[in-house]
Amino acid sequence: MTLESSKNLGGIGAILMFIGLIPIPRAQPYLGIIALVGLILVLVALHDFANYYKESGIFINSIYGVVAGIVGIVIAGAVVVYLLFYTSIITNFLHKIYPGWNGKWSTLSGLKPTLSHITANDVLPILGSMFLVLLILWIFAIILAFFTRRSLKTLSAKASVGLFSTGAQLLLIGAFLTIILIGFLLMWIAILVVAIAFFQIRPQLEQPVATMIPPPPTPTPV
Repeated sequence: MTLESSKNLGGIGAILMFIGLIPIPRAQPYLGIIALVGLILVLVALHDFANYYKESGIFINSIYGVVAGIVGIVIAGAVVVYLLFYTSIITNFLHKIYPGWNGKWSTLSGLKPTLSHITANDVLPILGSMFLVLLILWIFAIILAFFTRRSLKTLSAKASVGLFSTGAQLLLIGAFLTIILIGFLLMWIAILVVAIAFFQIRPQLEQPVATMIPPPPTPTPV
């Protein structure tokens, strides 16, 4: 694959990720697929750039970042499943809200909630559980951003495109600030910056080979 096709692949992939992360609830399944396709295209492009610049860290660090993100989602999902089905935290709270609930999830939609007798002691376990899940996601988001930043910083140095470094910095700052909503916005903008950076990559100019000019011959004395 040529450098031109690789940079187009990376740019298009980053744009698809940018579009796929637009918060439109009704279109989330489709947008999620678009974002996933974009991520795959970006990874393929980074693999090509790692080979082109002979710098394996460009691709390896990006893979570490993706793996960290997947592990974080899996662990957070496992915690949610454990809280739902193996503890009484959620069910006790639902019994408080729906006093007539028989414990079957399918019957919740037909019941009317009652919040008048909810106390702080009822809410605190729920808040603690939510905080635990969000903390797991936050930690792994920072790990993902750290490895992705290393990948993009290396690519920035090799390709002489400063926007990769800018996008990497925005991504890491955004990951730290995901605890507030502005962090997600910064990470979203970082993806767009990286997309622009891909299209700015230019082939490296080869240095001309210096040719040695032999000295003029010494005249033979008469």
